[in-house]
Amino acid sequence: MERQEVKINFEGKEFSLETGHYAKFANGAVMARCGGTMVLVTTCAAEKEDLEKDFLPLSVEYKEKMASGGKIPGGFLKREARPSDAETLVARLIDRPTRPLIPKTWRFETQVIATVFSFDPEVTPDTVAAVAASASLLISDIPFHGPFSEVRVGKINGELVVNPSFEQLKSSDLDMTVAGTDAAICMVEGESKEISEEEFLEVLNFAHEKIKILNKLQNDLAAIASKPKREHTIDLAPEEFINTIKDEISEELHAYVHSVTTKNERSAARKKLSEKALAKTNEVYGENELYAGKIEKYTAEVLDDLESKVMREMILNDKVRLDGRKLNQIRPITCEIGVLPRAHGSGLFTRGETQALCTTTLGTKSDEQMVDGLQPKYTNNFFLHYNFPPFATGEVKRLGLSRREIGHGNLAERALKAMMPSEKEFPYVVRVVSDTLGSNGSSSMATVCGGMLSLLDAGVPMKKPVAGIAMGLIKDDVNDRVGILSDILGDEDHLGDMDFKVTGTVDGITACQMDIKVEGLSIEIMKEALEQARQGRMHILGIMSDVIAQPRPDLSIYAPRFYTIMIPTDCIGAVIGPGGDMIRSITKDTNTDINIEDDGSVTVAATDAASGEAAINIIKQIVAKPEEGTMYNNVEVKEIIDGIGCIVEFMPKKQGLIHISQLANERVENVSDVVKVGDRFDAMLIEATRDGKYRLSRKAGLDPEHYVKPAPRLDSRGGGRGGNRGGGRGGHDRDRK
Repeated sequence: MERQEVKINFEGKEFSLETGHYAKFANGAVMARCGGTMVLVTTCAAEKEDLEKDFLPLSVEYKEKMASGGKIPGGFLKREARPSDAETLVARLIDRPTRPLIPKTWRFETQVIATVFSFDPEVTPDTVAAVAASASLLISDIPFHGPFSEVRVGKINGELVVNPSFEQLKSSDLDMTVAGTDAAICMVEGESKEISEEEFLEVLNFAHEKIKILNKLQNDLAAIASKPKREHTIDLAPEEFINTIKDEISEELHAYVHSVTTKNERSAARKKLSEKALAKTNEVYGENELYAGKIEKYTAEVLDDLESKVMREMILNDKVRLDGRKLNQIRPITCEIGVLPRAHGSGLFTRGETQALCTTTLGTKSDEQMVDGLQPKYTNNFFLHYNFPPFATGEVKRLGLSRREIGHGNLAERALKAMMPSEKEFPYVVRVVSDTLGSNGSSSMATVCGGMLSLLDAGVPMKKPVAGIAMGLIKDDVNDRVGILSDILGDEDHLGDMDFKVTGTVDGITACQMDIKVEGLSIEIMKEALEQARQGRMHILGIMSDVIAQPRPDLSIYAPRFYTIMIPTDCIGAVIGPGGDMIRSITKDTNTDINIEDDGSVTVAATDAASGEAAINIIKQIVAKPEEGTMYNNVEVKEIIDGIGCIVEFMPKKQGLIHISQLANERVENVSDVVKVGDRFDAMLIEATRDGKYRLSRKAGLDPEHYVKPAPRLDSRGGGRGGNRGGGRGGHDRDRK
């Protein structure tokens, strides 16, 4: 293939798509460039169909090369390793709009790989990668009902901005990624600062106009560079096979769908119907060679399709759902807090058969999460982790972190982040963990609600409570009927046309995630769905506030406490010590965590007051200036100097000499007869010279009331051998710097 390129001016930057020059062995390869950001996306499909698969065998990968931003990877290997969470999230943003546009009957193993080769901080590579992914499929021989394009929308100073830079996003009121075809929006994900439902619709309309421009660019490339689409086997059950199953189970299927059931009851009923249908199809077609090895697959597909049709008709005609609810009805909700005695905060949120157990842990500066990628390193002081163990659905699977868990956790984190207090208001690092204990519909929204309960239980001063709800849609294009479902079940998600998760406060939306499986979703339908979601959110927030409306006034006794003092900036080095020795010693001895800022503010984190105060006292001693006449307790003997006296440490890292004449009230012949290394006693500072040399007296500690300070020595050696030696040893304060 010859090198082909199309380009346009898109929002002040040249946006180009090029093929035929890179990765020529791929079925489709497109290098997309916007500004200085370049992303290569390749699409490859296996040569042989795997007709035994009952799903679309598509995988999407996204990788950021550190060299693209002029960086060398960290760690010992110094090379790119497994995908980061950020890369996984971008891969999901590409996968979700791509998957519905490939025919469900496609059974060739297909892999889309997006690689960032050049990174311009002014152009985020994620949306560029999504456009290139669509273009690579469009020009390939793989059937694809695209193109789709993806844009990011921000709102800065009241104005909507398409594809803002990372720097612009810092001051943006929202961060929404929107994907769509020419006909409709097919995916939305993002966060916002309590925008209204009307503003949300405005974002979608704005994004769709920009999406159409990029779709046209892809079509222009396809017009000059696309390959003929590959034929593939459409392996569907014949009409006679479908009718056999219909005749066998229609009545029972209708009765089962129209019965009020739990998830387990539906699973049992479905299994019974499957066994009956399979027995019939084996009886009728078991000897027919045309159906060899396909009977079980066909039966499962037909049963799933029939169940979907009956359920959809029940919802559209009767306005009743599988569990007997009305379309806008929320399942029963219970909220519990403080269920885990040793956690800093805990909340158990149960909605129907979905249950999330959430914990909040308060940490210190050292617990911050460091994020390293193409952007400069930065830290997070709030993060949320979501876990979905197999027992949540009664299954047996290998444990491990999935893309779905990373995505759901990110959505819940974004939902709560906007309502977190500032670091000045609440100087803790906060980690929320959600463990899904049972799942039948939107465990991610249960995570938002349970996470909020645990945050309030931990005493985190949240600005406002946040709740989330998952909406569904059943749409009949033939008869123009629509059913909008509040708080969808897992089966409704699987058999429906939309999964729309909305989170927010009483005043607006904080995050959303929408996947649409059908085209032609009108603004009117979206508006109705958003209003129904808002009403559901208000209902859930009301139940949560009945349990806990404000953060607990006191933190858990197991949570760290912060103690702060200000020290002179020229004393910071003394507190830190050479190579950090001093601060490490303090933290180890007092079991605390200490952070020092450049302005001299010192924050000590401790789990009890005694430890915090001990660390503060040590720091105060380090920065304090020694004063003559001050009595110091527990000075420690560090060295014996025969015939002269001993060196003692009377303040952290400050040493001085006690002359032999000042060791006792009586005459001392041998220093070691009175003191030895490691001894502790009280002593008074009797002399502090300008050059930082110190002399102390043990006599004063023994009898401070009758102690008389000796007159200064005026011998030719500057105060006698002892005075000179003492000044020398004590004056070399090893940490005076």
